[in-house]
Amino acid sequence: MKRATRRDILKYGAATGLAAGLANLPGAARAEGKLKVGAVYVSPVSEIGWTKQHSLGIEAIRAEFGDDAEITVIDSIFRPQDAERVFRQLAGAGNDLIFGTSFSHGTPMQKVAPRFPKTAFEHCSGIKHLKNLGTFEAKYFEGTYVAGVAAGHVSKSAKIGFIGGFPIPDIVGPANALLRGAQSVNPDITCNVIFLNSWFDPGKEKEAAKTLIAQGCDVICSMTDTATGVQVAGENDVWSIGYASDMAPFGNGKHLTAFTLNWVPVYLQAARDTANGTWTSNERWLGLADDVIQMSPYNDDLPPEATAAAEKARAEIIAGTLHPFGGELKDQSGALRVETGQSLSDGGIRSIDWFVEGMIGKLG
Repeated sequence: MKRATRRDILKYGAATGLAAGLANLPGAARAEGKLKVGAVYVSPVSEIGWTKQHSLGIEAIRAEFGDDAEITVIDSIFRPQDAERVFRQLAGAGNDLIFGTSFSHGTPMQKVAPRFPKTAFEHCSGIKHLKNLGTFEAKYFEGTYVAGVAAGHVSKSAKIGFIGGFPIPDIVGPANALLRGAQSVNPDITCNVIFLNSWFDPGKEKEAAKTLIAQGCDVICSMTDTATGVQVAGENDVWSIGYASDMAPFGNGKHLTAFTLNWVPVYLQAARDTANGTWTSNERWLGLADDVIQMSPYNDDLPPEATAAAEKARAEIIAGTLHPFGGELKDQSGALRVETGQSLSDGGIRSIDWFVEGMIGKLG
C-alpha cells in the first residue's frame, strides 16, 4: 500500500503544484488493468479508533485484490480546503474509487465528484448523493443504547458522562441513546456532556474526562478518535465505554464494552462493484442487524444480569421490537417530542439537534 501524509500533500501548495506532487507520489501513475483506489483519512492510523476501522476496510481490499489493486492512502486531512485539493488530485491521478472518511470531507467531495464522472466516490458520514457519489453511515445510537443498558446496571452515582467530537447529529443521537439505555434500568440517571470540537485532541479529551469524573460521573463514554477517555476513566477506577474499536486494553480493567465499527463489507463491496463496472451511488445506514455496529466482549466483572439485559436490548433492536428513541420521549426542556407508542423517525434521528430529558450540557 502506498501512503502519503498531509505533510507530503500540502507541501506542494497550489493546485497545480499539488498535481505535480501527486504525480510523483508512489502509486500515482496509472497501472493498466489494475483497480486504483484512493482513501483519505481524517487522522493518522493508530492501533484503535475511527481511522483504524477504516484502514481495515482498505486492508481487506488489498488482501482480496492483491497485485490487482493499487492503493494510495493519505492521512491527517481534516480541513475542507485541504480535502478538496486532495480529492481532486486523487481523481486526476486516475483512481477509480475514492473513499472519504469524515463528515468534514462532504462538501469537498460534492465539489470534486461532478468534475470526474467516471470516478466512484464513497463518503462515510455523508448526507448528499450524486450520480457518482455514494454514502455510508452507521447507526451508532444502537450501540450506545446497548452500552447504556450495561452502564445503568453499574452506575452507583446515577451520573454518567459523554465526550463527543462535535455537536452534530451523528454524535448527539448516540449521546441521547446512551442515556436512554441507562434510563431503561434507572430512570433517574442523568448524563453530563462535553464536546471537544475536535476528533483528535488527546489533551482536551483528557481534561474533559477528568471534568466529568469530578462532576461525579462513574461511567464515561467517548466518541472521538483516541482511547484517552477510556484510559483516564480506568486510571481513576471509573467504568468506560469504548467507540469504534475494542478499547479494553486501555481501560485498566474498567472497560464495560465498546460499540465497534465493521466497515469491511462496505469497502469490499464498493471495490468489487467498481472492478466489475457495476458500481452505483447508494445511501446506506447500517447498524446492529447489518453487523456493521458490533458490541465488543462485555467486562467479566459485570453482574450477569447486566450482560443479559444488554444482550436482550441488542437482540430486540435487531428484531425491531425495541427502538432506542421510542416514546414517550421528552427533550431537555421537558417538551414532548415523541408520543407513547411512536418512535422518532429516521429523518428525525439523522437530523437530531436536541438533547433528551436528563442530558446535562449544551449543544452550542
